[in-house]
Amino acid sequence: MPPSCASQTAMPFPLRCLPWRLGGAAGLSSGEALRFAEVMVVATPCPLPIAAPVAFLGGMSRAARNGIIVKHGGTHEQLARIRTAVFDKTGTLTHGRPTLVEVRLAGGAGTRAGESELLALAAAAELHSSHVLAASVVESARNHALEISAPDDAVEHATDGVAASVRGHRVLVGKRELVETSAGAIGEEPLASGELAVYVGCNNVYAGALIMSDPLRGNVVPMLARLSGLDIRRTLMVTGDAQATAKHIAALAGMPEVLAGCRPEQKVTVVRSLEPRPVMMVGDGINDAPVLAVADVGVAMGARGSAAASESADVVIMVDDLSKVADAVRIGRDTVRIAVQSIWIGIGLSLVLMVLAAVGQVPAVVGALSRELVDRATSPNALRALKFNERAIGGQPAAPRAATALNMPESS
Repeated sequence: MPPSCASQTAMPFPLRCLPWRLGGAAGLSSGEALRFAEVMVVATPCPLPIAAPVAFLGGMSRAARNGIIVKHGGTHEQLARIRTAVFDKTGTLTHGRPTLVEVRLAGGAGTRAGESELLALAAAAELHSSHVLAASVVESARNHALEISAPDDAVEHATDGVAASVRGHRVLVGKRELVETSAGAIGEEPLASGELAVYVGCNNVYAGALIMSDPLRGNVVPMLARLSGLDIRRTLMVTGDAQATAKHIAALAGMPEVLAGCRPEQKVTVVRSLEPRPVMMVGDGINDAPVLAVADVGVAMGARGSAAASESADVVIMVDDLSKVADAVRIGRDTVRIAVQSIWIGIGLSLVLMVLAAVGQVPAVVGALSRELVDRATSPNALRALKFNERAIGGQPAAPRAATALNMPESS
């Protein structure tokens, strides 16, 4: 059926009624009404409804083969235009498997038995917590062959820690601010580079801290270099961790901006206000689910991340490999480029056929067959999105940039 003006409103062409005008001019100038019909037969908008969906489906298939689930075809368009990338720290830029470095009792002195008791109480309180640090505390206690008692009751304070009753003791485990709610003001534990502290209170008294270390992933620096090469103009870390720990990890990664001490609602506010847009947020934890949902493109590290994060995200990386973030952006850009190329190939062939038909060189029957040839030309080109430049996925690391810290008070 010949296309109407209304059917061509989505065409990336300034004169959307060109077939009607060209056909009308050909018919009037030649005095043959058939000339108008011949032009309209070859005027086809099929590159739009055929080439673009084929390219997007090809891009989604290519991403899936690389361990990346893109939930919607339109996400490729957003990935192709990303200008700002935001990263969570724990489990995203770091491995998300903190290891116990030291058990530090309050007052700076204590026995090995006291350290073991503190670790056992903390592990018992954290036993049913969903936080990655809680799992590490429990694993550390088990590695030391400590008995972990089931808590009588436990209440998890989102992003802050856990309060629980363990063997008759009221135990608080988590951020310093949580322990201070019952134990009063306590000082911050001195930490070496990259370390973090899990504070423990027992029966309204500060009992000590578990010093943990979570190293940077080895492929963060080359991944950020690849994003820079893909025209990502701004990268930053937004985390709930203390500023000293976050700044250290950012410096190792070459991340230019750091926002530390952010609660989930603060992360949402930050991502909504960032420029330039579109903004991509990468995270893995249950606390990242709200900010993944409000970002222009939410990317969840789904291999070991929370189900809530994967549900909220537009893209889920199914392997524990942060370099797939850059792969997702690259595939999105390749997919959109191939889709646009295929559309213009189809439109260009249609224009050539319309001009030939207008001067009487393409009879109606030949024109009808040539429309099928246009479709056959655009579809294979769109299928290039399945494997386009597959060997080129990857990149060379660039020199890291110096990190600076943007002041934000730690969450309470």
